[in-house]
Amino acid sequence: MRRQGWAALCAVTTLVLSGCKEREVAGTWSNSSGSVALSRDDSLLYVVDADNGILAVVDTARREKVSEVRVGPRPERVAVGPDDTVYVTNRGGRSVSVIRKGDAVEAARVEVGVEPTGMALSPDGSTLYVVNSAMRESAARGSLTAIDTGTLTARWELPLGEEPRGIALLEDGRKAAVSLFRQGDVMTVDLSDANQPQVMRGGTDLLAKANRPSPSAAPSEFEPLPMNPQQGPRSFRSRGMVDLLSAPDGRRLFAPVLWSREDPLGGPVDGRGPNPGESMYGGGTPCGASAGGGVVAAGLITFDAEDEAPRPVVDDLDECKPPPEEKPDYPTSLVASPLFDTPLQGPAAAVVDPTGAWLFLVNQDSNNVAILPSWRRSGSDLVNETSPVRQLIAVGAGPNGIALTRDGRKAYVYNAFDHTVSTLGSSGNAFGDIREEGERLVIVGDTLTPMAAAGRRLFFSAVDARMTSPSVAVSCASCHLEGREDGHVWGFPDGPRQTPSLAGRMTTATAPFHWSGEFSALGDFMSATVKDRMGGQELDADTVAKLGAFIDAIPAPDNAFHGEPLTASQTRGAALFTQAKCDTCHTGAALTDNRNVDVGTFVLSGVLQDAAEVIKTGLNTPSLLGVSRTAPYLHDGSAPTLKARLMNGRETNLHGTTAGLSDADMDDLVAYLETL
Repeated sequence: MRRQGWAALCAVTTLVLSGCKEREVAGTWSNSSGSVALSRDDSLLYVVDADNGILAVVDTARREKVSEVRVGPRPERVAVGPDDTVYVTNRGGRSVSVIRKGDAVEAARVEVGVEPTGMALSPDGSTLYVVNSAMRESAARGSLTAIDTGTLTARWELPLGEEPRGIALLEDGRKAAVSLFRQGDVMTVDLSDANQPQVMRGGTDLLAKANRPSPSAAPSEFEPLPMNPQQGPRSFRSRGMVDLLSAPDGRRLFAPVLWSREDPLGGPVDGRGPNPGESMYGGGTPCGASAGGGVVAAGLITFDAEDEAPRPVVDDLDECKPPPEEKPDYPTSLVASPLFDTPLQGPAAAVVDPTGAWLFLVNQDSNNVAILPSWRRSGSDLVNETSPVRQLIAVGAGPNGIALTRDGRKAYVYNAFDHTVSTLGSSGNAFGDIREEGERLVIVGDTLTPMAAAGRRLFFSAVDARMTSPSVAVSCASCHLEGREDGHVWGFPDGPRQTPSLAGRMTTATAPFHWSGEFSALGDFMSATVKDRMGGQELDADTVAKLGAFIDAIPAPDNAFHGEPLTASQTRGAALFTQAKCDTCHTGAALTDNRNVDVGTFVLSGVLQDAAEVIKTGLNTPSLLGVSRTAPYLHDGSAPTLKARLMNGRETNLHGTTAGLSDADMDDLVAYLETL
């Protein structure tokens, strides 16, 4: 543990707490998150720009960019060691760049796993832990790599769960918590043996706690009308857990998430759209949150880190209050905006201030930073009683990183779509009066075409009136996380529908669109989605073209199996792909013939059933490009793996001529599919 100048911190106007006392700060606490970090003396700000593949260095006193370092492709995050060595995860390069303070070039580039993201340094700086979204040997699992910062070599790689992203160290580095992006949960890793790490727990009871049975709960005025007699109570799932951050004393962890509905969504069935003026995505938000969206809302999960493994402390979202066994001394699990016309959506990064009193939440889709208490949910200093947010500060487009100075007086936010830095500070005139200071510092220019750059802002916007309304406040990225998919199955009126990936799939050239293929033109599909579901407007041709340009520019997920030449198993699988007639539907450059078919996967029983009109017309053949990174599979997400999909019903020959294939054949076919 290390001590800070606590008297100075307690004197900071914006962060002061009554009864502020000197306390210890854990060596594992970080004052930054995402795409920005500060040098140990706060004199230099480091910014990674994914589009340009650079690390920019900014002199904070002069507010000038003083240099830039070329790093690997699509740099994701940056961290600074105790000796001021800078580390950057190159998500598109399976590597970590190492830059010494004052240098304008990389000192080294260390190979790690597939799509590295989160990082954490041991308190003594001797070990860098890197979270890999996938392994080179398995797309179904990510991993944690430990790098010796002295020799810049990997000590070990530990397999984890699916799509891990963020990491926070606990107990002075003896344990680590790792976030699972699509599952919205946390794993715990034992690091006490430097050479033999072990997974302690693969998850928590987070979802069970958030969805406690509440038979006595009174219906909410925001509850949608039942879709059918089988509809049960609302249920919620956390997704998009990109980050984990620790309180300064190490006793708590916080994880920004998106809460999504899992129960049937209201609205007519059998292919009919919502009535005029209605939005399928509006309403049904827990606690009646203003500007919190309907089926997707920003959240913050608190974890008690004092147990053997982090324990989630979470609201009963259907009851809209803490459960009886929990004391309400933690932030609400749903972070609603305090202002109806100023949404809060798409949490992408967060940090707790040095006092441990306030949490800064960066919201990429609403272009703002929310400041809320990290230890309570209400009080006279909050804007209103329905929101835990003390202040909501507008910044630039697409913010995805934040760093606080160690005295707590300033914050720096990187606006990734503008390629600018916002500086936040206190006016010094009133408690909590934080504002953006001066002009935004331009770091670099666009590499996307003007059309694609404009389309990206539209795609990620939960505030543009063309795309959504304050009563819904969602973006395209609320479901298509990062332009990909969220692994979530939605209870649409047409039936259960999993979010398809848009990344690297030549989407705009694969008409007709949607799972049922009911839209022959891209503009019709986008307008129906935006207007009827997201509460936006009828889209004109220019807006559709911009969105299409960005969708076509979304890079495909890194695929460790895509290489030349094929292995023996993959070669056999390629022959089986043709033998089983998979290529009759999955054909062409996009690996789809764009026809509607029935492959025996319609859901005919249970709460979420496919509508009769959809069953008549069949489902549109999806692209197989990047299929290894898009689990679970099928329109209802019922197949957790590619092999599970092939094995289930193979004797029917409805989904390819598979009845005569052996188990070994199936393994070879999967091996080939993973290369696509």
